[in-house]
Order: sequence, then C-alpha cells, then structure tokens
Amino acid sequence: MEYKEYFEKAVKASHALVKLTDNTIKQVLYDVAEALVGATDALIEANKLDLARMDPEDPKYDRLLLTPDRISSIAGDMKKVAGLATPVGTVLSEHDAENGMHISKVSVPLGVVGVIYEARPNVTADVFALCFRTGNVAVLKGGSDADDSNRAVIAVIHQVLERHGITPEVALLLPAERAATEALLNAYGYVDVLIPRGSQQLIDYVRLNSKIPVIETGAGIVHTYFDAAGDPEKGKAIIFNSKTRRVSVCNALDCLLIHESRLEELPDLLEPLVKSDVEVFADEKTYDILEGKYPANLLHQAQPEHFGTEFLSYKMAVKSVPDFDAALSHINAYSSKHSEAIVSENPVTIESFLNQVDAAAVYANVSTAFTDGAQFGLGAEIGISTQKLHARGPMGLAELTTYKWIVRGNGQTRS
Repeated sequence: MEYKEYFEKAVKASHALVKLTDNTIKQVLYDVAEALVGATDALIEANKLDLARMDPEDPKYDRLLLTPDRISSIAGDMKKVAGLATPVGTVLSEHDAENGMHISKVSVPLGVVGVIYEARPNVTADVFALCFRTGNVAVLKGGSDADDSNRAVIAVIHQVLERHGITPEVALLLPAERAATEALLNAYGYVDVLIPRGSQQLIDYVRLNSKIPVIETGAGIVHTYFDAAGDPEKGKAIIFNSKTRRVSVCNALDCLLIHESRLEELPDLLEPLVKSDVEVFADEKTYDILEGKYPANLLHQAQPEHFGTEFLSYKMAVKSVPDFDAALSHINAYSSKHSEAIVSENPVTIESFLNQVDAAAVYANVSTAFTDGAQFGLGAEIGISTQKLHARGPMGLAELTTYKWIVRGNGQTRS
C-alpha cells in the first residue's frame, strides 16, 4: 500500500469516528482492555521476538519488556481512560451578541493524530485509548525494535473494533521502515498533529523535518535539589525512588544537587542506592566526601558531559552548590524542562523553587517518579510535553482536543 493510501484511510476513518456514541466508545475500550489481558501469552511471545534482537544492557530493553503485570497495567489504564468523561463537546464559553447571534466555543477532536515512538509497545495501546476516547484517529509509527510487539497489540485492537463493526483504520500502524517516518513527516493535509515519543535525537529530527505541527514530548533530564533545610529521611527516600523505581523512563532522576552545608550527610542520603548498584558521577567536593564511604567501583569523578545527560540507567550525577541561586542556575542551564524537585523544610525556599523553576512538573518533597498521566488522574498519557504551546506536562484527553466556534442565528447579515 502506498503511504498516501494509509493517510487517506485515516482521514476517512476520522469522519466515521465522530459519529460513534460515547457509550460505544467506552464499551470498545473496555472490550479491548479485556482482550489484551486475554491475549497475554500471545503478546509476550511476540515481545520475546523483539527482545531477542536487543542487547539486555540497552536502556530501551526495560521499556520494551512486556510482562503479565505490565499487560494488566496497560489494560487497567485503558479502562481508566474509558471511565473518564470525554472533553469532546464541552462548551468552553458562550455568549449572545448584540445582534442576537449565540456564539459558543466547543471542544472538538484534533482529527488525525500521528505518533512516532521507539521501543515502547505500551504506547500503541495508550495512544489508541486516548485518541479513540476523544474521537481522534491514531496513525502510529513504532520503531523496528518493537515491531512484533506493536503488531500483536494492534491486532488485538483491530479484532475488537471489527467485532463492533468499526473500521480498523481508526488505529493505523505504519510499517516500521524509515520510509514510513518520512511519509508521516510529510503528510500535510492528512495528519493534523504529530507527536514524537523517544530520544532527544528522535524528537529533534521530527521537529526539524516535519511539515505537520509538532507537539514535543521531550527527553527528561531530571534534577532534585537537596536544600540547606532538607529533611534527610525524606531526601533519602525521594532520591532512591526517583532514581531506581524505573531507570529507563523519562521521569527518573539524573542529577542530585546538594547544598554544601549538608555535604557530610551525602553518604547517608545515597546509601540506599548501593543495593541497586547505582553508579555515581560526583563533582570534586562530593567525590571527596563520598570517597571511602560509597563503593569504589560505583564512584567516579564527574566530567562535564555527565551534567545535562539523561542516563536512562543506574547512573546519576551529583554536584554540590553553595546556595539556592546556584542550584537554580544549574537547573536552568541543564534542564530539559520536564520534571524538577526540591527537598526542603523552608517554606520560603520551596515557594521560590516552585515559582522560579521552568519545567512542566515541579515538585516539593515528592519523587519525580509521579510525572505520569495515570498518576495525575489522566488515565494514561500520550506523552509528556516539554513545550509551552497547546499542551504541557502529561498529555491526556483534554490535550487531544482543539475547539471550534459555533454560531447560531436567525438570518443575521453583516453590513
């Protein structure tokens, strides 16, 4: 099939999709969720084919991996999406003009949403769920690393759609080949918005080459600042959870900043990381404190490139700062504007941090692991936007809508 045919089918499907009732959409999502759980064995077998082609040491390996628990979680998120109220049709504002016209601003689907993503088969299910719930067609371009897994997931989705008499073109999975990416980047007039999910390299490539409007879901270069007034027990738990809960995801901690007045407590703050074999790249002051108190095989002297790196692995940079302003300066210099956190008991410092740090999600005394659509009550997410136009942070149902003006009258004309 020529790529133009894919896109024409997507546009045609979008016209059919807007005719479905809300109850039908919800029931389809519940049925797909059940079918995914029922197909666990088949999904895992397909996933094994992908895993066999990837080095287990690759940071993307964990993102690629499907397990019964992860499939159950994917299905659970889909049910949560189904249970949320759709924003489509919401009247955002309305008023009567002096000439009697009734003018309203109403939420509507974006239309055809293209998503380019790497080795994350859960994205196939999440994007379908969020797009379908909001009346959008999903055009999916997964990476070759996860192609068998993606095709197994989309097959389950298509089976349920066809059982409900709905065209499977509402969820199109393009071939994994590079030519499909180029075609999607140039699908102006067919695809309304393009959302890349993956490495900074992928995101930059899409932004620079797309002829379609792009919503960036950027890489996460995440910092936590342990302040002069930080609670060590809270800090220890937050650092450990932020770094080790899932190292391959974008909300994982990459750099710990610590006020120099608290340097003596650094070995204790990092002690839980030892059991996870977290490698630490420390600047001069923190290295001197940690030497002999953190395993020598896991402790390294930081190089300039270690700051501003999204590690996606059991690695973390550590740097001392003389004061709050220095912490802010470092974050401003290296942040990807994804998630940033402070550990402090000083309310003035906390409010200054929350107000001054420019990021999609900013935390006080909380692990950055919570930057997630499901955790924010969105059911699931289509990505975490690090830009500022249209959407920012975890993108759920509302972010997959735009609006149109509806004007009702009784023969009014303009002079």
